[in-house]
Amino acid sequence: MPVSKHDPHNARELAAVLLLGVRIDRRKNRGKSVKRLENRVAKIREDAQKRENQRGK
Repeated sequence: MPVSKHDPHNARELAAVLLLGVRIDRRKNRGKSVKRLENRVAKIREDAQKRENQRGK
């Protein structure tokens, strides 16, 4: 179930994206690579959007 009518993420996905965003910011400040974490965020977003698109059919 989406958190809001404007957002395809459920509560678990929203929390995961938020946590990954914090980790990305901390790693960027330390000068480390964040590509892997950004890919995980993109995968979560894609999966949420696919699920909502299937629900709308």
